[in-house]
This record gives sequence, structure tokens and C-alpha cells, in this order.
Amino acid sequence: MDEAAAAFRLATPIGELMGRVRGGALCALDWAGDSRGREGAEAAALRRRLEAYFAGELEALDEIPVDPPGTEFQRKVWQALRRIPPGRTVSYSELARAVGFPSAVRAVGTANGRNPVPIVIPCHRVVRSDGSLGGYGGGLDRKRWLLDHERARLGILFSR
Repeated sequence: MDEAAAAFRLATPIGELMGRVRGGALCALDWAGDSRGREGAEAAALRRRLEAYFAGELEALDEIPVDPPGTEFQRKVWQALRRIPPGRTVSYSELARAVGFPSAVRAVGTANGRNPVPIVIPCHRVVRSDGSLGGYGGGLDRKRWLLDHERARLGILFSR
């Protein structure tokens, strides 16, 4: 990660997040790791938007610019993930079709798993074709919590 990146920490209901910001955009977010660096104004602003999300303002994620490092294919998948609205889920095969590669379900799953900015790039909104949760880098309990948080704020009573 670039040494000029600013860092922030955020306590959430499901664990502490550590983020890195470069050029006003979130470039990394993780549940554990190195958060060296000072929290400048840009990092503080992005941290406040994440705090708003956890407080129930789901649209706050849309206001967070991202600039994750990745291949062109990964970036295409991550852009498609940002178009999945809160409270909704899609399957890996639906996501593969959305990015124009319907037979690349495994590659889409791999790109989803390599997402360096979880929550903001909502990889937690992707589930298996049978509706089961599948994997999540932060653990299935966190994935379930994030989906339930979004659904509860939207008044959706039943979760998958």
C-alpha cells in the first residue's frame, strides 16, 4: 500500500475496521491489519460515512468514492457489486451475467473474494444460487449481520 495513504480505525457492532484512503478515495478496508498512518481530513470524512451506514443510513455507502487496486476484470465485477442495492442479494451466476461473462462464474467469485473494500463494495450481497450465504472474508456471522442490518433498516422481515 502507498505510504502516502491516510488511515482510520472504526469500531463497528461486528468488529473493528481499518481503512486506507488515497487521493480522497477508499482503497482498502479490512477487519484486521496494519493501520499505520495518520487520519487526515479525507480519512475522517470516509470514516464518518461508514459510521452513518452502521447507524442505519444505508445510502451513506454510495457517497464513498473507492479506488481499489485490481485488474480490469476485477474492477468490472466490483463496479457491478456497487449497483446491488441494500437489502438485495444476487447469485454469483447473476453477477457473472451482469458483467457480461455468464460462463465465468468462478472468475467472478474469485474477484468477489479479492475485493479490498468490503462493505462499501458490497460483496456481502452475493449468495449462492440456492440462496445460502456462501463465503465471506470477514466470516459468515459478519455477512449475515450486514444483510440483516440492511434488511431491517429497509423493513424487510425475512432473510435468506
